[in-house]
Amino acid sequence: MKICIYGAGAVGGYFGGRLSQAGHDVTFVARGKTLDAIAANGLQVESINGDFSIHPAKATDRPEEIGSVDLVLCCVKSWQVSDVADKMRSLLAPETVVIPLQNGVEAHNILSQILGSGHVLPGLCKLITMTESPGQVRHTGADPYLAFGEMDGRISRRADQIGQAIAKSKGVTVHVSQNILAQLWRKFMLIAPWSGVGALTRSPIGVIRSLPETRELLLDSIREVFEVAQASGIEIEEKAVNDTIDFIDQLPQEGTASMQRDIMDGLPSELNEQSGAIVRYGKIVGVQTPVNRFIYHSLLPLEQKARGE
Repeated sequence: MKICIYGAGAVGGYFGGRLSQAGHDVTFVARGKTLDAIAANGLQVESINGDFSIHPAKATDRPEEIGSVDLVLCCVKSWQVSDVADKMRSLLAPETVVIPLQNGVEAHNILSQILGSGHVLPGLCKLITMTESPGQVRHTGADPYLAFGEMDGRISRRADQIGQAIAKSKGVTVHVSQNILAQLWRKFMLIAPWSGVGALTRSPIGVIRSLPETRELLLDSIREVFEVAQASGIEIEEKAVNDTIDFIDQLPQEGTASMQRDIMDGLPSELNEQSGAIVRYGKIVGVQTPVNRFIYHSLLPLEQKARGE
């Protein structure tokens, strides 16, 4: 399968590396130091499931050079999706599928508006990875997992074919979902509260979950996301709240979320697409979100500073 990994950071680097390792024709869209590093040294992945490298690895900053592909995994940050979507047009053939793997619940809608809904399958991933240096990715926790599916819940031929292709990859579990929107919101219940409370407290998840005060803050944030999801018509059960906490209790003690790390490093982050999105959706559906509103408003000055605003 011919695949474009749009964004060669922690997520794109890991999954693109595994797909290339499995024999797929993979090209990374990268830029700057990351592009230079991959061109010179290939892609290096350090993983709890086994280290590996892809050398040589194909990479470019000009997607039009790649031509049409079978699959695009959109792996840029959530706030970059609208900026790169138009540049993906050169990658599209009539049957090309684009799967966004962003944290949040809005990326598939943004891509559908620009590229057409017929090309887009909502998707998500779960793993703890970080960029050690340009072209070097470190996977530190959680078994890497990819899920995607049709909006109407059917198992289509294209989704099934993509699932079978990805399943050939070592170190990746793939699931073709019949309720992908519910899965997106379940992940959102995890990542947005973890990111927000983590950035606010500057603490790893082991500290947050063990201190009663911050654990309560985290749980309140999770419950707000759950209530917003239900009010938005998402088919999600009360059990999802406890499942989220149970998952958090199994994470590595030193684990941090990517949005949290970006804010702590003074970089632009996904604050608007995570904490901010909870607040926005809450207003739309009439659900109060005081905890997430406090987190969002408290972190907003740091976000604006990082963006030079």
